[in-house]
Amino acid sequence: MLDLLAAESSNAAGSSNDLIKVVPGLMIWTLIAFAITFFVLRKYAFGPIQKTIEARRDRIREAVEEADNARREARELLEQNRAILAQAKAESAGILAEARKVADAQIQRAKVEAEAERQRRLEDTRKQIDAETVRAIDQIRREVADLTVEATQRVVGKVLDDADQRRLIDEAIEGLDFSVLERGRS
Repeated sequence: MLDLLAAESSNAAGSSNDLIKVVPGLMIWTLIAFAITFFVLRKYAFGPIQKTIEARRDRIREAVEEADNARREARELLEQNRAILAQAKAESAGILAEARKVADAQIQRAKVEAEAERQRRLEDTRKQIDAETVRAIDQIRREVADLTVEATQRVVGKVLDDADQRRLIDEAIEGLDFSVLERGRS
C-alpha cells in the first residue's frame, strides 16, 4: 500500500511539474496566439474603446465646465440680487424719510393754519365784543339822556327846548364815569 501511495504522490508531483515546465513549441504558439489576439483587439476593440473613453472624458469635462459656469453665473446673479435688494432697501428708506418729512411739514402747516384761524377768530370775537361794548355804552347814554330829560321835566315842570335839553344831557353825561367801560373794551 505504501507503494501505491508513493506512486500517486509522484504522479501528482509529476503532473504539476508538467505545467511549470517550459516547452519551447508551446511557448511559441502561445506568443503567436497572444500577438494575433493583441493585434485584433488593438485594431478592432482598443480603438473604439479608447474613443468611447475619450468621448466620455470630454463629456465629463464639458459637464464640469458647464457646472462651473452655472455656479459662477449663480454667484453673479446672487450678487446682483443682493445689490438690487440693498438698493431697494436704500430707496425705501429714502421714500420713507421723504414721506415722514412731508408728513411733518403738513402737520406743521396744519398747526400754523390752525393757529392763524384761532387768531383770526379771536380777533373777530374781540371786534364783536368791542362793537357790542360801544353799542351798549351808546344805548346807556341814550337811556341816561332820556331819563335826564324826563327827570328835568318833572322837576322843572315845563318842557325844555332842544338847546336846553342838549345842555342838560351833556352835563349829566359828564357826571357819569364811562371810562371804566371803555378801558375794559381795550
